[in-house]
Amino acid sequence: MEIRNQRQARPVADPVAAKVAIVRPIVASVLRSLNSEVVDAIGLARDNLVRGSIPLHLLGRLRRAGDGDLGIAFEYAIHDAICSGEPTVSERIQDALKLCNIRRGDPTSIFFAIEKSGSEQFINTQIELITDQSCALSGRQGRPVKLKNHLARLAAAFRRPNTRTGLPQSINGLWKADLFLGSPTPDRWVGTTVKSNPRQLEPATGLRIGLVPASSGRGDSVRKDSHRDLVICPIPHDESYMQAFYESWRIVQALMQTDFQMPREPALPSPVDREVARIFVERRQFGVADVIEATEAFAQPHLLETNSIQVRQDPLKDGRAPETSTVVVPYPRLDL
Repeated sequence: MEIRNQRQARPVADPVAAKVAIVRPIVASVLRSLNSEVVDAIGLARDNLVRGSIPLHLLGRLRRAGDGDLGIAFEYAIHDAICSGEPTVSERIQDALKLCNIRRGDPTSIFFAIEKSGSEQFINTQIELITDQSCALSGRQGRPVKLKNHLARLAAAFRRPNTRTGLPQSINGLWKADLFLGSPTPDRWVGTTVKSNPRQLEPATGLRIGLVPASSGRGDSVRKDSHRDLVICPIPHDESYMQAFYESWRIVQALMQTDFQMPREPALPSPVDREVARIFVERRQFGVADVIEATEAFAQPHLLETNSIQVRQDPLKDGRAPETSTVVVPYPRLDL
């Protein structure tokens, strides 16, 4: 799987220019994620053309749900920051783990992700961290459960509610975890939920930590929430950029639904979003590569730094081949 990182390098200035800057690499990612058999079927290989020559208006028709699907993974950005030891994140994670009685070792993260297609697998999990002795701490009395014994059932529970009754009572909500946080030194882990909107934070049996963006003007201390039985851990997060990113992705989704004709107003009610869409609608007959190059003039300069990495996917049970090939990940400026 390809993880395409879009790192914020400058503060968001003009909203139209900022969203054009974000839409361009999202469109490029959609192009890159197209199934090669679909691309060959329209004659590009026969005519010795590159996929960048595909007209913009065909992009939505050629993209197929599942194969080449794009996920917007704020969770992965947090996971990566923890694993790379980003101080502004890892120090807070360490404080949260102490409140869960994990006090030794450097904090790290295991990314728990289930594909939209329903195949059950981890993405870039560092699966070797989960040993036969790895325990999931639930915060309840009793012997901690061995995490490795329940991984496949946790993945199945995400799709099939009838399998949830087979989980131990102390972790029957652990399938809602986005990350497992802990340290290999004590080999203790806690289920963690990540929400870009703090209002969507929900408790579940077995979840111990809730990661949410820190909001300006509000307290950002790591704390226990007795009402939700979660340790709340606010993470530095540039709200203006993240909002622009999610809105830009919705613009691309709406345009692909209409073959890059102007979507109806209920689909894109914001005048700013419609202005951004219009820039691409006017160029729908041109090749994607040419459109991306031409729209650079309308984008906020140096807003993003984009690069990509390849990560593995580890099937948990049935050995089905991965279907998601590309994930677009927004990284806000943590120092803002």
